Amino acid sequence: MNKNFWNECRQSLFAGLLIGLGAAGFLALGGIPGAVIFAFGLVGVVLSGTLLYTGKAGVINDIPLLVRIWFFNVIGCILIGLVLASLGGESVERAQTVVAGRFAQGPWRSFLRAVGCGLIIDISVWLYREKGSIVPVLFGVPLFIVCGFYHSIADVVYLTAAFRWDNAILWYYPIIVLGNYAGCNIRRIVLPQQ
Repeated sequence: MNKNFWNECRQSLFAGLLIGLGAAGFLALGGIPGAVIFAFGLVGVVLSGTLLYTGKAGVINDIPLLVRIWFFNVIGCILIGLVLASLGGESVERAQTVVAGRFAQGPWRSFLRAVGCGLIIDISVWLYREKGSIVPVLFGVPLFIVCGFYHSIADVVYLTAAFRWDNAILWYYPIIVLGNYAGCNIRRIVLPQQ
């Protein structure tokens, strides 16, 4: 394996850790304050230039690279989720509530909620890259949370902290990953030159 491959893996893992920390903040605070503090994760990703699945799904066509990014993002979030699970308390209870609510939505609604998140994250990251302003990121993250949209990387923290991978792997999680991918590509379809 070449040096670039391992660098991509490390950057993807670190992005997963950042998103995991944002999700942990959301679980700790809940509500609007939690949604605002969650932005730490995506702010960290864009400022560090690390690789996040939902930040790259709308801009790269290299599917093997995108799968690697996703995989190491997931590993980073599993690590944060395991720490939360071992600490217990209100964060784990919130994670259980979040996951139960997501499972109750069913496949179609879950997919649509994931599409909404993918669209918002892609636009937020795109505007950061184009304009150099962190403002879209600061508002985009709380926006997708208050809208009830689902982020495939952050959801790994919730699923892990809640110990609810049983049903997720069968239908929920693959739908969220695909929904985020679809949402991340809406801008590329509507504004093909951008």
